[in-house]
Amino acid sequence: MSEEAPPLEVGAPSEGAAPPPRGEARRRRGRRRRVLAAIVVAVVLAGAVAWYELEANPLGGPGPAVLVQVRPGQSTGSVVAELTGHKVIGSSLAFRVSELFHGVPTVEPGAYLFHQNLSFGAVRARLAAGPNVSTLEVSAGLTLEEVAQRVTDLLPTTPRGSFLAAAKGAVHSPYSMPGSGSLEGTIATGRYLVLPGETATHLLGQMVARFDQQAARLHLAAAAAGLGVTPAQLVVVASIVEKEGVYQKNMGKVARVIYNRLETGTPLQMDSTVLYSLGQDGGPVTSADLALDTPYNTYLHTGLPPTAICTPSLAALEAAAHPTPGPWRYFTLVSKDGTEQFSVTYAQQLAAEALAASRGVP
Repeated sequence: MSEEAPPLEVGAPSEGAAPPPRGEARRRRGRRRRVLAAIVVAVVLAGAVAWYELEANPLGGPGPAVLVQVRPGQSTGSVVAELTGHKVIGSSLAFRVSELFHGVPTVEPGAYLFHQNLSFGAVRARLAAGPNVSTLEVSAGLTLEEVAQRVTDLLPTTPRGSFLAAAKGAVHSPYSMPGSGSLEGTIATGRYLVLPGETATHLLGQMVARFDQQAARLHLAAAAAGLGVTPAQLVVVASIVEKEGVYQKNMGKVARVIYNRLETGTPLQMDSTVLYSLGQDGGPVTSADLALDTPYNTYLHTGLPPTAICTPSLAALEAAAHPTPGPWRYFTLVSKDGTEQFSVTYAQQLAAEALAASRGVP
């Protein structure tokens, strides 16, 4: 009796059955690749979105303050690169991506105070509002009153007079005249940044600190000792040199005239000191002005006035510290180009004044 063959299982390929067609295998492999690709794309997109969100809205609060200066004509891309370099934002690329949704920001030239680690939204708001840092220029020859007015114009929320009040108590200088209570002449020239929330006292403190640094670099204390004056008196001399010399070519000799007159006890007879007491900057001095009995009338009183009369330039400070050697005791303007003639005798001075008059020099 022969053995029966085992029954075939349903769905199982019979021995010797043909494999699936090649096209079907390729389709299956293609489907697997597409699924894998879709997964990879989804992961990449999710990572990109997460990266962008972290760049646009960084973790943690704002960091230290940084100042960014936008130059006229500077491109937005360059500004964004500077923001990245100062760590205001973390990625220039991410910010450029944000421009696809929010547009390219318009940036006005000027100074901006930012903080590190800001959101893109905060950066855009700051840029849209325009520069938030003002600049104050302190020029040589300005008085403390004139600087105070400029500060008041820049700090409208600051009580009027607070700058001068700080100059009479809150801020001090080793180069101010003892007992004067004035910082006239002891603030440095140059540009100052006025930050949001700036106070007049802090700003004045910066000016005095910068002057102290300049005085140290010029070795004013040692120079004053060599000239037989105090550092504060040297600053007063420099302020008069600033007003009377005007141009650097005159300043060394003007300083020497002042020291020569001080040495002999001769009144300085400087129009600039009389005008200072009148609150004027330049112009003619009348006979009535010369008769005013004020501490700043150097026609009536010998010696230096009680304070400086303006903010001296570095050139004037240098001239007061190192005056040009010479016996001159007089000087007068003899040319409209600023040339001054220096004389030893009064007769020479009168001749110089006649020369100036012949040239129409006031």
